[in-house]
Amino acid sequence: MNRGAGTPDPKGGIAPQSVRVANLAHFLTRNARRLGGAPAIIRGDRVWTWGQMDARVSALAAGLRDDLGVGKGDRILIQARNSHQMFESMIAAFRLGAVWVPANFRQSPEEVAWLARSSGASLMICDAEFAGHAAACDSVARHLTIGGGADDFDALVDRHMGTHVPPADVGRDDPCWFFFTSGTTGRPKAAVLTHGQLTFVLLNHLHDLMPGTTPADRSLCVAPLSHGAGIHQLVQLAAGVPTILLPDAAFDPDMVWRLVAEHRVTNVFTVPTIVKMLVEHPSVDRHDHSSLRHVIYAGAPMYRADQRRALDKLGPVLVQYFGLGEVTGNITVLPPSEHDVDDDRMRVGSCGYERTGMHVQIQDRTGAEVPAGTTGEICVAGPAVFAGYHDNPEANAKAFRDGWFRTGDLGHMDAEGFVYITGRESDMFISGGSNVYPREIEEKLLDFPGVAEAAVLGVPDAKWGEVGLAVCVAEPGQAPDAEAIRAFLKGRMSGYKVPARILFLDAMPKSGYGKITKKIIRETLRERGLLSSETA
Repeated sequence: MNRGAGTPDPKGGIAPQSVRVANLAHFLTRNARRLGGAPAIIRGDRVWTWGQMDARVSALAAGLRDDLGVGKGDRILIQARNSHQMFESMIAAFRLGAVWVPANFRQSPEEVAWLARSSGASLMICDAEFAGHAAACDSVARHLTIGGGADDFDALVDRHMGTHVPPADVGRDDPCWFFFTSGTTGRPKAAVLTHGQLTFVLLNHLHDLMPGTTPADRSLCVAPLSHGAGIHQLVQLAAGVPTILLPDAAFDPDMVWRLVAEHRVTNVFTVPTIVKMLVEHPSVDRHDHSSLRHVIYAGAPMYRADQRRALDKLGPVLVQYFGLGEVTGNITVLPPSEHDVDDDRMRVGSCGYERTGMHVQIQDRTGAEVPAGTTGEICVAGPAVFAGYHDNPEANAKAFRDGWFRTGDLGHMDAEGFVYITGRESDMFISGGSNVYPREIEEKLLDFPGVAEAAVLGVPDAKWGEVGLAVCVAEPGQAPDAEAIRAFLKGRMSGYKVPARILFLDAMPKSGYGKITKKIIRETLRERGLLSSETA
């Protein structure tokens, strides 16, 4: 139990009691009262106002409760592409005190079936196009389909339209979202996000990432709502900002820039690889993007060459944050004022300083804080830290130490409190007894003319224990020479850091969220027979 507002006990103290908080669904009710006729969701030529969304969410909550038996604490799995229905399913789950369990729509039926079983979902909401996923989730008793069938989502909403369902009473630690990790090392884990924790996260995002945000702003959603973009949309909900959804499922940079110009978009959340695609596409010069104030990127560090290109194209609008799903993006921030095309005016490589209300430490293997400039594990404490992994005591035991959440990321902090990420602890390799951090090498690889993307893996070696294997993608029309790249690197770093092999692929393997992950790259190389028997 949490010690909060309680009643006096016989010894004169305060009896522990769960702290009641506002249900996150109340943000929608609040907007419907104050901004009822203003747009909430825009997709193509369709507009849903805050009043309409509130009525639809209440009707959906009534249908989930009365027809499908969903109650407080029940888990609702959703397999869907971005849509207004996906947003409605989130808020309806919150309104009932249920738990929203979104899957990445790019996952296979078998992967989603595992999410269903591990979460204990009792209801699945699924786009009609994912019938195979729904069939694979045989552990789920009840189903609802977006886009047709006898169990149609919109038909359920229509049947209950006009029914008012007030937000369920919730405490600070009541779960509302199972945020599945990307599973870079094994099966994804369900990080339990709560009403009280997420309320802090939303306020912190508004303060640290998008200061001055009002209902006059406009947000464009270009990433799956199942993860970081869903948190970002909740932030817009809290501020009364309408969200524009892409009209088509396929990502189209020209469409993105046309929507930015048409709707005078002021903020966008995405990942570095998508920022790179957007600013390198010729359409960036054909459309007006002067309305942008905050282009927020997270999920992975942005390489310096890509930062410079984005700043040249967009101006001082970049906002970086570092934060895992377990801390819901709330560890550090690097605001526009700390971004610059000039290396002398920017802390190159930094992901920023600790977020308001959060405490970040660099710790050694014993949990002791290390001096400034010393590499260690990035650990964090504060109200944005999740409640733990669902039904996974082993993972919880590894993730927490003396109240600190251990991110698994290595880095250091300078004397002014700016954090620099060296890489995942699992990405580091040891060559000839020396630690090698791939990110440093990747930054240098991208400085070589004609190299568009790069990733470095540690692979076994009979002589040195491990050596580097660089996987690169060339810019269109370019064919960089591997030995010329190695010679270039030798003049810029110690010899043991220079990759022993350099491979070129037509495209860099990425996760469903557009991130470059070493696990996926390694699996791709193995499938293509590009790892020798010595390095397998």
